[in-house]
Amino acid sequence: MKKILLPTDFSRNSWNAITYALKLFKNDTCTFVLLNTYTPIIYHVEYVLVNPAQYGLADAVRETSLKQLKDFKAKMIKAFNNPKHTIEIKAAFNTLIPEIKEVVENENIDYVVMGTKGATGAKEILFGSNTVHTFKNVKCPIIAVPYGFVFEPPHEILFPTDYDIDYKDHHIKPILNIMSLYNTRIDILHVSYGLDLSLAQKANKKNLEKYFYKKAYLFHDLRNQEVSDAISNFQLKHRVNLLVMINNKHSFFENLFFKNTINQIGFHLNIPFLVIPANPFKKTTNET
Repeated sequence: MKKILLPTDFSRNSWNAITYALKLFKNDTCTFVLLNTYTPIIYHVEYVLVNPAQYGLADAVRETSLKQLKDFKAKMIKAFNNPKHTIEIKAAFNTLIPEIKEVVENENIDYVVMGTKGATGAKEILFGSNTVHTFKNVKCPIIAVPYGFVFEPPHEILFPTDYDIDYKDHHIKPILNIMSLYNTRIDILHVSYGLDLSLAQKANKKNLEKYFYKKAYLFHDLRNQEVSDAISNFQLKHRVNLLVMINNKHSFFENLFFKNTINQIGFHLNIPFLVIPANPFKKTTNET
C-alpha cells in the first residue's frame, strides 16, 4: 500500500494536484494524507511570550483548517469514490516545509504531490517558493503538477540524466512503481559537450539498463545543447507525460534549478515533474 502526502491550501491549484494524484494512482491501493498547515494571523510579542491558548487564536484557526479539510475530503470522495483509496486529514500548527518533512519522516510517505503555482501567479515563475523549498529540503519523491494541467496517463516518461549517479533502488523504484501502473516507455536523455562517457558513467548507464530491462526504454544522446533546451526540444518531438529527475548535488539538476534564479529556468514546464532525492529519508521497518 502506498502512502501519499497531499499538501493543500484549498486553492484551485492544490485541488488540481490532488485530482492528478487520485487519477494517477486510481488502480493502486493507497492512503492519501491531506495536509493543511496554519499559523494564527496575529503574531505579536505577547503571543510569542505567553501561551497561545490564552488568546484562543490557534484553536479558532485550527477549527477553520479542519472544517476545510473535511470539506475537501468530502469533495474528493464525491468526485472519485475509489474503494482502493483511504483519505486521512491532518491540520498542523506549523509552517509548510517543516511539517512536510516531519510527516514524511514519521509516516513513511512514498510520494508528495503538490501544485507548482507561486503566490504571485507570474507566468515567468516556473515553481512557487514552497515547491522549490520542498525540492531542496524534503527527502521524498515529489510530484509537482503544473497549474491547470489536465491529467494524462504517463505513457511516456522523460528522464534526463548525466550518468554521474550510482543508481540505487531508492532512485529508480519511484519510477518503476508508476511505470507498472501504465503501459509506459521511458526515454533516458543524456546531454554532453563532446566528451565521451567516463568508465564510471558507462557503469552507471549499464546499471540503468538492468533496472529497466523488463520495461520499454530508449537511450538518447544529445551533444552541445543546454539541458533546458534539450528537454524543451525533446518535448516538441515527443508526447511526454512526465518529466523525472534525480536531485543530486553537484549534478546538472542543481545547476538547472538552484543556481542564481532558484525558481526560474529557461523553459516552461507544462507537464508533471517527479523529483527524486539522491539520498532519501530512510524508512523504518517493522521487525519481528
